[in-house]
Amino acid sequence: MVTQTVRAGHTDGRSARATRTREAVVAALLALLEKGDLRPTAREIASRAGVSLRSVYVHFDDLEDLFCAAARQQFTKMAELIQPLPADGPLDDRLDAFVEQRIRVLETGNGVRRAAVLQAPFSPTLARVLEVARRAGRGEVERVFASELDCHPAETREQLVAALAIAAGATTWDGLRTAERLDVDEAGAVVRRMLRALLDSDHEGTTAVRRTAGRAAARAAPARRRI
Repeated sequence: MVTQTVRAGHTDGRSARATRTREAVVAALLALLEKGDLRPTAREIASRAGVSLRSVYVHFDDLEDLFCAAARQQFTKMAELIQPLPADGPLDDRLDAFVEQRIRVLETGNGVRRAAVLQAPFSPTLARVLEVARRAGRGEVERVFASELDCHPAETREQLVAALAIAAGATTWDGLRTAERLDVDEAGAVVRRMLRALLDSDHEGTTAVRRTAGRAAARAAPARRRI
């Protein structure tokens, strides 16, 4: 009985150490990615984690396996930042809440997301993680701006959703922060301006098209016979 208890204790201890090592390696990779090192080597990751190079390959099949573990952990972390957004009320209030949340999410995972994009063509798992994130962002656009989107016929509605999703997406945000070198507040203001312009201009264009179609239909209708 005592022997079994000792063995169980040793097993539990090894399991705990393995878990700590695995977590340290994932944390080291995430830290390097956030610093801007988008393709760190296994040796650099091991050094950052304070473990041997061998330990990296003991706990992960290869670097792709490690990247996938880090991406899943990061995705969980990002999901915790997302709060329910209002789907009714004044458009300006919804825009403010939407942009504020996008800034928080996009700024938190910048480095990890860029690395995932680089690795995704070679990793089906990473590609799926990015696709899930993309669909979640698109769904948020459809929920928050449902009242504006529902004013459009199916074809133009899909086009508007696509435009809004891209304007509020990670690629646009990275361009504003890196290529244009805007700070967070400036980039957020640009995103808000783009979203508002899309919603305003497209709504006006759709209204004009409907008016034109209505006048054309009225002209084409047969005149009523006077009694």
